[in-house]
Amino acid sequence: MEKYMSYRSPLVSRYASPEMSFNFSEMKKFRTWRQLWFWLAKSQKALSLDISEEQLSELESNLDNIDFAQAAEEEKRVRHDVMAHIHTFASCCPKAAPIIHLGATSAYVGDNTDLIVLKDGFNILLPKLARCIQRLSSFAVAHKDLPCLGYTHLQPAQLTTVGKRACLWIQDLLKDLTNIERARDDLRFRGVKGTTGTQASFLELFDGDEEKVEKLDEMVTEMAGFPSHYLICSQTYSRKVDVDSLTSLASLGATVHKICSDIRILANFKEIEEPFEKDQIGSSAMPYKRNPMRSERCCALSRHLMALLPNALMTASVQWMERTLDDSANRRLSLPESFLTADILLSTMQNVFEGLVVYPKIIHRRIEQELPFMATENIIMAMVKAGGNRQDCHEQIRVLSHEAGQHVKHEGKDNDLVERIHKCKYFEPIKGQLDDLFKPTNFIGRAPSQKRKCFTGKKVRFLPKVP
Repeated sequence: MEKYMSYRSPLVSRYASPEMSFNFSEMKKFRTWRQLWFWLAKSQKALSLDISEEQLSELESNLDNIDFAQAAEEEKRVRHDVMAHIHTFASCCPKAAPIIHLGATSAYVGDNTDLIVLKDGFNILLPKLARCIQRLSSFAVAHKDLPCLGYTHLQPAQLTTVGKRACLWIQDLLKDLTNIERARDDLRFRGVKGTTGTQASFLELFDGDEEKVEKLDEMVTEMAGFPSHYLICSQTYSRKVDVDSLTSLASLGATVHKICSDIRILANFKEIEEPFEKDQIGSSAMPYKRNPMRSERCCALSRHLMALLPNALMTASVQWMERTLDDSANRRLSLPESFLTADILLSTMQNVFEGLVVYPKIIHRRIEQELPFMATENIIMAMVKAGGNRQDCHEQIRVLSHEAGQHVKHEGKDNDLVERIHKCKYFEPIKGQLDDLFKPTNFIGRAPSQKRKCFTGKKVRFLPKVP
């Protein structure tokens, strides 16, 4: 019962995956702090500082031996989270206690851990995004030739195909894949930089030997699995790095919101639906409801993801001189929530893409309601080729179109423009062509071939191959 007596973020309690939740957990954070202290000491020993193998062994054997209760008590006492964990680590490593955090500042563990967590977070997201693209690609291929109404201004426009519309979604997701990969690959390690980024404390430790200070930075960076470190830092790495990271995720949020909005509208038209479970309930009051709740959830969470980006922008803008601490509390919220939210979106989108249901007969019926109006220009061209007068034909169609429109709007009946044209003696010269002129496939342009180029042409970098 106790866990139900306090607030828990629904990002973790309801939605996020175990792997992303762990990535931002206290265990991952503080275990990484200890790992960083071990790497620092190991590198310092390799560069001839007076650190024994026994001290290193003691540190390494206690990386996972974290007394969270003790650390919490220490933090209450000293009001400093890093010092609290130094004391807690030292209590189980008495021989190594004197050399823990030697020459370092709080940002050594704090910022370097954040960079490791950001990198790991991107590595969790990228396969999930690739998987979403693959699932949606299969959907696009399956429906590449199925004509459907296109919409501009949310009003019926020229026809497209269900597969071509899905390719629009895929194209945006591929852009997000590129952006997120770039954000990950642009990450560098903060390394060992000291209190204001000058490495003065480490220069003192190594008696003014700059080569050893540079080597220390390189060794710790390599141990952390980064190809390089930032050459210039203040006390922290630049918060512009957070801006770039969250920009790539906010952009993904915009893509997901657009896709899910389209799916919600198409569900209203009864053309396409997201998966609906056998025992799923759409409404407590209306048993017949089949609400697109997954797409609605994605839209809601996408807005949250996009709204987190201004936090990073404002934080970067107010980091006075070499740093201020007003970034800390904000980043504790905005960084994890951005990655947790993106993780939830991708997991949900995969589920939606794997189960999209298409209703071809409904789609065809909706085309039949609008296509007669769209086909009128082709009819005019056919009549002119058959010897008719363009202006006379235009007037005939104008009158019949308005009559059909009144039939639909005022009497609530189906669009009968095709029948009216068939019955009109004026169009006798092209009677044999009329059925072909009204075929939906004549109005989808290059949509099928554009779909093929989406997957085989040079416009798209690659189609991910994932399970």
